[in-house]
Amino acid sequence: MVDLKKYITDIPDFPKKGIIFRDITSLLQDAEGFQKAIEEYLSRLENTEYDTVAALDTRGFLFAAPVAYAKGKALIPVRKKGKLPRETISAEYALEYGNATVEIHKDSIKQGDKVVIIDDLIATGGTLEAVVKLVEQLGGKVVKIITLIELVDLHGRDKLNGYDVDTIIKYYGK
Repeated sequence: MVDLKKYITDIPDFPKKGIIFRDITSLLQDAEGFQKAIEEYLSRLENTEYDTVAALDTRGFLFAAPVAYAKGKALIPVRKKGKLPRETISAEYALEYGNATVEIHKDSIKQGDKVVIIDDLIATGGTLEAVVKLVEQLGGKVVKIITLIELVDLHGRDKLNGYDVDTIIKYYGK
């Protein structure tokens, strides 16, 4: 396994005091780091049978697009409310202060499609849980969820019990 932590920049006290923000832009700005990250996502899919890749708005797109392209799979964008132009379904999830909504086109997943969900981060798990609900509402089956980073102490994985959740980098603590 490649150590991708060296490409992530820790920003203390952002967005508020006591929080360490794990900034992936330094990984994206490093050609070698970005390439290694995509290779790591791909390696975690080697033994997975799937039809489509669902990507979360917007950082998930950065990792899911090259994965879908490399494997010749469709890319399904999951966007914030009001960003998709055709008929959608939506799911609401809780944030630290309030709620948010994600949407997916109604025709993006066919009955029985095996779907991999890719994002950059699993924190509290609410966003990924909402995406799972959308995929299943359209008749798809989530076969794997992969994120670059997991903030383990926030227990987001708990909301995804029963699903194959894989993370490339794990951080413990704030």
